[in-house]
Amino acid sequence: MEPLISIVTVSFNSEKTIRQTIESVLNQTYTNIEYNIVDGASTDKTVEIATQYKDDFEAKGIKYIITSEKDKGIYDAMNKGIARSHGEIVGLINSDDWYETDALEKVAKFYEETGFDMMYADLNIIKPSGNVVKHSRIRKYITSRDWNHPTTFITKKMYEKYQYKVKNIYDDFDLVIRITKDGNKVCILNEVLANFRFGGVSNEKSFKKAVERTKARYEVYRCNGLSRFYIFECVAMEFAKWVLG
Repeated sequence: MEPLISIVTVSFNSEKTIRQTIESVLNQTYTNIEYNIVDGASTDKTVEIATQYKDDFEAKGIKYIITSEKDKGIYDAMNKGIARSHGEIVGLINSDDWYETDALEKVAKFYEETGFDMMYADLNIIKPSGNVVKHSRIRKYITSRDWNHPTTFITKKMYEKYQYKVKNIYDDFDLVIRITKDGNKVCILNEVLANFRFGGVSNEKSFKKAVERTKARYEVYRCNGLSRFYIFECVAMEFAKWVLG
């Protein structure tokens, strides 16, 4: 039986980009899905735009839920969306990113083949200087360099055990570390499933922000009991953003 896949999009004042996100879910070749948009009380036309698609989702038999209320930040909103999801598998796609048309079909097939607890796949990064594919990998040591948030899918069973802490801008990677360290089944699919617009808080080009991100990333590694030597990776990641961004 085809697994139900729940997709969650967290939004706030996303009127310029959310259409492409929504349409990428609507136009999936796989239709055993439900879609939750969790809006943080936007003051622009985000909710109005999202509401325009209700009939389109209904025509395809896809459950489409829109909520708009204040939250405590992106990870609080993600926790809310996951809690409201009924799918066997849950995927998170931000309101400025979008899926490839056959992404969820590939996820469902991969789940049937592997029975993963968590998976992630390759990602197409959209930059003004040109697009680049970031490949997913699993190494003997944990690193955020090989992980892609928009192509991550985690079973609802895992999410019932692990939630986002709502403490750090890298709470998403913190959750990935916890799931991995506990010996759950983590698999990778070396195919591009989603597109990511380069930018946002995690890539803002500011020395002050770079220092803050370095400290935040290092804190995630250390609070999970990983080596102090990860400070070198944290610094290198920010340096690479400056050079390549």
